[in-house]
Amino acid sequence: MNRWLVAFVILTGCNLIGCSNNEMSGEKPPKVLIEIENETYETILGSYCWGGFGKSTCVDTAGPIKLLEGKKPIGVKPGETISFMMNYEPKPNEMNVVKINDNKESDVVVKDNQITAPMQKGVYYYSYRVGWMDEKESNVSNGDAFYAFVLEVK
Repeated sequence: MNRWLVAFVILTGCNLIGCSNNEMSGEKPPKVLIEIENETYETILGSYCWGGFGKSTCVDTAGPIKLLEGKKPIGVKPGETISFMMNYEPKPNEMNVVKINDNKESDVVVKDNQITAPMQKGVYYYSYRVGWMDEKESNVSNGDAFYAFVLEVK
């Protein structure tokens, strides 16, 4: 099988065969807010695959730095707690966060839907990925989404 066909099947597999019988409601993944010191801030929706059986939509966007171009960073204190908030059921059962600073990426530990701001001053870009993996069928995704935000530790 040539590489183009493999990429086509990977990118459109849910459209052709359906990912599962679970329907993810809405035309797009839900909004994600971050909360810092009782203030809420919106994130920017990036790449995602969303939908239900046989009709998933996949959108590919630029990475966090490009998505957030021109956006003012959210000011935080060193070590401050950042909470992720999503008003959607079911909640995602997979998540991870990547931090980008000085063109270096590193994974960030997520615990109880929270991360901690870096201790060093600077501007940090984040990619927050969530996924709704099927509970009954292994390796089957019902949807996933990337969200971006930028923090400035002062």
